[in-house]
Amino acid sequence: MRMSRRTSTLAVAALALTVAGCGGGSGSSDGSASSSKSSSSGESSKAPQSKVSVSSNIKAGATGVPVSKLLRLTASEGTFRTVQLATLKGVEVPGQMNADRTGWHATSRLTSGKKYVVKAVAADASGTARTWTARFDAASLTKDEQTYPSVNPLPDANVGVGMPIMVHFDRPVKNKAAFERNMHVTTSAGQTGSWYWIDDNTAHYRPQTYWQGGSTVNVDLDLASVDAGNGIYGQVDRKYSFKVGRSQVLKVSATTHQMKVIRDGKQIRQIPITTGMAGFTTRSGTKVIVEKDLSHDMNSETIGIDPNGPLGYNLKGVKYAMRLTFSGEFIHAAPWSVSSQGHANVSHGCTGLSNENAAWLFNNSMIGDPVEYTGTDKPMTLTNGYGDWNMSWADWQQGSALT
Repeated sequence: MRMSRRTSTLAVAALALTVAGCGGGSGSSDGSASSSKSSSSGESSKAPQSKVSVSSNIKAGATGVPVSKLLRLTASEGTFRTVQLATLKGVEVPGQMNADRTGWHATSRLTSGKKYVVKAVAADASGTARTWTARFDAASLTKDEQTYPSVNPLPDANVGVGMPIMVHFDRPVKNKAAFERNMHVTTSAGQTGSWYWIDDNTAHYRPQTYWQGGSTVNVDLDLASVDAGNGIYGQVDRKYSFKVGRSQVLKVSATTHQMKVIRDGKQIRQIPITTGMAGFTTRSGTKVIVEKDLSHDMNSETIGIDPNGPLGYNLKGVKYAMRLTFSGEFIHAAPWSVSSQGHANVSHGCTGLSNENAAWLFNNSMIGDPVEYTGTDKPMTLTNGYGDWNMSWADWQQGSALT
């Protein structure tokens, strides 16, 4: 994450400082512990000078510091007692001390346009302490220099077991490995999976097998200020969860003209169907229900066929339509082909059912339910809908930037 939003308790006086004009990460220091004692003659002894010194990977007074940079401090000839990093408005940045207290590093990246102050108290072997302070400014990024992650499923969605996680970035990500290291997915069922980069703007995530029914999936995109390459940085973090519904898989055979509905591992219904006729072959492979529409207009012009020609059509208000591909394959009510359902393939590629069966299926299906087609030599592809399950697990893992 970029940083926590809790307010620091740093006092204004503790944050005040004078930045030295030298480089090398030097900040200002009080130089000693303020202790004194009186001699028998009434003279005061000078406070001892601490031998400890502090160095930083960000120069004191620096401006335009890359937002992806993590502040690191090192103590020489001594150890840190405390380190505090915050914006000038008091928003604290979390950090971590090493085991021997000679090093400290921020665990959150910087925020665009923010001004920061760091205060470290360190002591040498004798216990003599000194306070080190420095200020610096993070770079100010425009929206054109940041990439925003849109997500699907949306937060709190309820989806079928075949729904992949999809993240789309509005500006390309070149440093995919850096991003992927900050894209985390966990599930209540303990399932693990892998990211697959479709292109520079899109990454999908799926487990090896379908999500476990009834589980919760947690997505943590810790991407704010991560360097995406080419001068682009992650714009925001996204952290959310979604629910997986009951396990339901539809199994469709283009040769037997039947659909089997498998709920939680058991067949609960078999439905006669028709699929694509010769020249309009329905794709085989695993598809996923992308959207549901109680009434959908269908025009053959969208698939390159003249609606006024002998094979054309212009259908208004087709009932119980569930989209499977972006190229136009649906499951829907087709009362005009009931006599062929269960016997022959007569459609333009869609899967047709009677009104009664289509209504039942529509009401008992959800976005993300997988639909497994067999019986044709035309394959389903990765990006024509949610085609993620048509790739072997070994091949899918090769799409990770961390492979």
